[in-house]
Amino acid sequence: MNIGNPLISIVSPVYRAEGIVEELVLRLTQSLSSITDNFEIILVNDASPDKSWCEILEATKKDSRVKGVNLSRNFGQHYAISAGLSLTKGEWVVVMDCDLQDVPEEIPNPYNKATEGFDIVFAKRMYRIDNFFKKLSSTLFHKAFHFFSGIKTDKTIANFGIYNRKVIDEFNKMPERARSFPSLISYLGFKTTAIPVKHAARFAGETSYTLAKLIQLSFDVTIANSNKPLKIAVELGFLLAMISFLLAVYNLVAYLTGIIQVPGFTTTIFSIWFVGGLLLAMLGIVGLYVGKIFDQVKGRPLFVISEKVNFEE
Repeated sequence: MNIGNPLISIVSPVYRAEGIVEELVLRLTQSLSSITDNFEIILVNDASPDKSWCEILEATKKDSRVKGVNLSRNFGQHYAISAGLSLTKGEWVVVMDCDLQDVPEEIPNPYNKATEGFDIVFAKRMYRIDNFFKKLSSTLFHKAFHFFSGIKTDKTIANFGIYNRKVIDEFNKMPERARSFPSLISYLGFKTTAIPVKHAARFAGETSYTLAKLIQLSFDVTIANSNKPLKIAVELGFLLAMISFLLAVYNLVAYLTGIIQVPGFTTTIFSIWFVGGLLLAMLGIVGLYVGKIFDQVKGRPLFVISEKVNFEE
């Protein structure tokens, strides 16, 4: 192993992966050794309820290049990624999921592409090995995000990719609490490309991403990247005002011409309910933004590390 900073750092958030960690480290080590022996593998345990941390500790004992990070509680995937990235030393940094759907043997391909002069090389999963529900939820997430934010995303691209040191340094300066690694990386710019890679089935266990978590992520990412929902609320308000004005004109004309003999109770109640519901929805949208501002100004840390293994102080 060479002395000094590693050439490549791997960051992988770990959750419910006690049956995967050993295989993950083995395949990462074999794949990276084809490029260099000067690498580090940073596994971030996001307070997994199983024995993932014990498996990480075993891996760190066998190879000092494997480093373990244990968070104090479950912060979420993108916060765990941020924790790992804050500790990387490598000239190039690879971010990948721990479930081995991101294939470790593919790492040399984006690395070789990056050496052609690119700062960011995304891995495109052209043929996803996922069940119908996961594919559908991913498609709906990207469509909803594009509609509410106006930002075009590629559903074949997730976290997997290789990033230059300067990209990661800039990422680490971003204090947003509503975190989505791909969207923040895309915001930074730099010279970017994408290449197709293989995608595999999950090695063991089941995904921890539920529909509720995807919905929450879509809210966080949209609010963090766009004020379009506020604009939609304003447009709906103006549309409702126009409809109300036209209805008022119609009722006035109908009353003067004798069309309306007895004012309708149903119309009045319906109007009140409709307007009331719309106002509550608009207040809810504004409240989401105010809530995110409240979370941000508190200035609390994005993550808390309770334990680190194989890191030099």
